Amino acid sequence: MRVLMLTQWFQPEPNLKGLPFAKALQARGHQVEVLTGFPNYPQGRLYPGYRLRPWQREVMDGIPVVRVPLYPSHDRSGLRRIANYSSFALAAATLGARLVSRPDVLYAYHPPGTIGLPAVLLKHLFRVPLVYDIQDLWPDAVVASGMLTNRVVVGLLDLWCSLVYRQADRIVVLSPGFREALIARGLEADRIEVVYNWSDERAMAATWQATNLPKELEAPGRLVVLFAGTMGMAQGLDSILDAALLCQQQELPVRFAFVGGGIDKERLRGRAQSMGLGNVAFLPVQPMEAMGPILQAAQVLLVHLVDNPLFRITIPSKTQAYLAAGKPILMAVHGDAADLVTRAKAGIVAEPSNPSSIAQAVRRFVEMNSEERRLMGERGRSFYQRELNMRAGVIRFERIFREACGRQPEGNHSRSEETP
Repeated sequence: MRVLMLTQWFQPEPNLKGLPFAKALQARGHQVEVLTGFPNYPQGRLYPGYRLRPWQREVMDGIPVVRVPLYPSHDRSGLRRIANYSSFALAAATLGARLVSRPDVLYAYHPPGTIGLPAVLLKHLFRVPLVYDIQDLWPDAVVASGMLTNRVVVGLLDLWCSLVYRQADRIVVLSPGFREALIARGLEADRIEVVYNWSDERAMAATWQATNLPKELEAPGRLVVLFAGTMGMAQGLDSILDAALLCQQQELPVRFAFVGGGIDKERLRGRAQSMGLGNVAFLPVQPMEAMGPILQAAQVLLVHLVDNPLFRITIPSKTQAYLAAGKPILMAVHGDAADLVTRAKAGIVAEPSNPSSIAQAVRRFVEMNSEERRLMGERGRSFYQRELNMRAGVIRFERIFREACGRQPEGNHSRSEETP
């Protein structure tokens, strides 16, 4: 099949459904072309080697990529974020339509919700089926992030997303909760499939010299609890700082390490200093090839989102990465994400936005011996390999693409192959 991938974010920006996904499809015999923007996420600045121009063609690891212009931004300003999203949507719907070849199937990665504009236009222009991959429920996610509060605008965005969802021939979601939410909104159940996200398995397998590991991870005699990823409003990391204070007051031998970027990082760093937290460290953004070894250097890996109904049906992508890393998980998220960790017997679940519950979970990890923690991590790794790895996910997508095109699965692409 000829697959056109439509996504605002693509490598060198971090995106699991970006280049690794395209290469995996190509390896299974499909032709893949990508329509995306100029890379600027998560800092809101163009990556080195790129400058804005009307369009740019490049080939990345054998994958043809077409880039169209956008307004680079990813800060707290809702207006600038809207400009970022809408500028790419308009450029992809106009310029992009002239620059890409007609596919057999169109795959669109959502968010942002504005991706629906080029997705629907390209679907009808090329007269091909649309497979719409929903990673965030809009407008719910936008409201939860605090970016949008105007009820009228939220209502219009809800109407827009509903119209886009109904245009999709197949919808893919990342959790059972997402599927149930869309069915409750009136979408047909037989058009919606759950495909769990996988982790960046190449990065996890990368080697990184121990001398290059951040010194903040060196904490002899202490349990290192690591949060890796975006530090924004949705992550609610003030609760983790409050939990760190409780641990410090209880003299628990623990260090909380935060690695990554995000719009809330500097404020959190300043608050940690003002609280006098000697058990908290902030690490700079790290290259992807360093993340596997960095996760291995910690004893416990932390997931946290604010206590919001939306996040009960969300599975943060770091969940899969943590499971694949084979390390114990402190899961401070309700719902589907906690269910995965519980099914895998791979960690301890704490109450989100509850510093006392989080500190209590940390104490339980401290009181375990190293062998108990090792076995917990191994159970998580085995669960990931059985049910969540990239190969299983790609095979499921391949079947969905074929069904959307009205094709029967080929002999070596059957449903039975989806169980690794």
